[in-house]
Amino acid sequence: MTAANLPEMSPATLPYVRPASLAGRHFSTVIVGAGINGVGVFRDLSLQGVDCLIVDKGDFAAGASSAPSRMIHGGLRYLESGAFGLVAEATRERNLLLRNAPHLVRPLETVVPLSSRFGGLLGSVLRFAGFAASPGARGLFVVALGLRLYDRLGRRQRVMPGHRIARTPLADASLFGDSVRWTATYFDAWISHPEWLIQELMADAHADQPASLAANYCCVTACRGKTLTLHDEISGETVDVTADTVVNATGAWLDRSAGALEGAGSRVMGTKGSHLILDHPALRAALAGRMAYFEASDGRVCIVYPFMDRVLVGSTDIPVDDPDLAATEPAEIDYLLDVLGEVFPRLQFARKDVVYTYVGVRPLAQSDADKPGQISRSHAVAVDPPNAVRTVPLICLVGGKWTTFRSLAELAANHVLAQLGLPRLRTTETLPIGGGADWALDAAKRGHWIDNVQAQSGLPRARIAELADRYGSRAAVLAQAFAAAGDTPLQHAPAYSAAEIRMLCRDTGVRHLADLVIRRTLLAIGGRVSAALLEELADVAAAALGWSATRRREEWLACAATLRDRHFVDLAASKEASGSSLNAAVPADSISSPITT
Repeated sequence: MTAANLPEMSPATLPYVRPASLAGRHFSTVIVGAGINGVGVFRDLSLQGVDCLIVDKGDFAAGASSAPSRMIHGGLRYLESGAFGLVAEATRERNLLLRNAPHLVRPLETVVPLSSRFGGLLGSVLRFAGFAASPGARGLFVVALGLRLYDRLGRRQRVMPGHRIARTPLADASLFGDSVRWTATYFDAWISHPEWLIQELMADAHADQPASLAANYCCVTACRGKTLTLHDEISGETVDVTADTVVNATGAWLDRSAGALEGAGSRVMGTKGSHLILDHPALRAALAGRMAYFEASDGRVCIVYPFMDRVLVGSTDIPVDDPDLAATEPAEIDYLLDVLGEVFPRLQFARKDVVYTYVGVRPLAQSDADKPGQISRSHAVAVDPPNAVRTVPLICLVGGKWTTFRSLAELAANHVLAQLGLPRLRTTETLPIGGGADWALDAAKRGHWIDNVQAQSGLPRARIAELADRYGSRAAVLAQAFAAAGDTPLQHAPAYSAAEIRMLCRDTGVRHLADLVIRRTLLAIGGRVSAALLEELADVAAAALGWSATRRREEWLACAATLRDRHFVDLAASKEASGSSLNAAVPADSISSPITT
């Protein structure tokens, strides 16, 4: 079998269409916004047999859903404001994700450095009572009480051990500094590739209800009567579809989308969170697989943990008016590096350690809180009834966070079902997601699974384990398909093969090179993208998607500009280092980076 006829992962699980194919179609529900919350609704409703169309003006998961801290957590700090219901819900959903998507969501041991016994006690009491209080470093008593409550709220479906507090061991004392006297340790979770989980949810939805479809780069420009006008952001074509209900799941863009959807506004506000990916072996080794959760001197909560062979640092919390313009500013990079210097005084940090940055805008409910960190992270569903222009109900998702997407989607789906007069047939609570189905967590069972896949595909064990980390149980089918195509490693990123990249281009709705580089793979966030690698990826994508030489060059330049302007990736340096092996048609000044060392 040749690369050209590489079999699809599963023809029944490909929901991706272009707007032109939708002209005149009717759907029971149209969902606007293909981030995690919108896709959660898409999956839930499709499971009930409801035919849905989900659209997004950009790529799937291109907004805040691709830019979280990658933590799946209960929200320990929300206890201080008395948000017990939110924390109970979030810890429960965290535990469900650990069971339903174990190939992507994994436990994360977390350590909290503590320097005093009673630090922050008065402030915590005041904040719990609803008063504004100046931030201060929490001490042993406050953190111990919080963790006791945290364990209790997360006891249902417990899949991880409880917390512990100990005198700071020698290794941690040398990591955090002499002032740290105790460490509190507890467990949360992290997700390796959130964008891929969104892909799996869409594929699962289409498998449940083949009439459910998805279109990216498809903007809703109007909603009149039961008709929604869709604009293809790539071709410029405009088509109409009709629907019985509409869901606004556009997150931080909720109020902006309300205009085209004839809905109410002034429901959300956005705060941006910027994150850094560092190439810092000393810090990664010292963390020993754990996340450090701490407060900066200004009271803002920060995190740092090993991510692949890098270190992830986050995050800022800054109000923004226009989510489309949110970007990581140089001052934010300096702020986070300075915070690292405070917490890890024996280590050195500089801009040269930063290999990638990303930013997302959190969709928070409107609030008059003085500080962004005081704004509730809870979610709600609002229903705008039909009006003189729009004759179908509009269900709006307000707020929400990655960890609780399933419960928010269930709540929203229930509203849609009520509007459609349909019963709920099944719950998503215990439903595996994508490659989480039949996935072996036990080391011995996993080893046996790898043996079987190796026997069937002939691929090396290391390669199968690599695929399993990305695709879970679905790696068995993919391994055979890639082996049949030769599974030739990429020259500049051997962890991926050309066959794998072709599959991602063809089977996951890739429309632009940036979709592939930034969201379908872990190459960008892992700090792996060089000018040479981008050339190689562009060649594979162009062949897979039928791009002309002109289109290929435009995609290369656009992706390079996105990496430069939004992620501080210096492709100019890698181009210079690679010399003449790169495409001479790409001008050097088009890939210059604003990052300085």
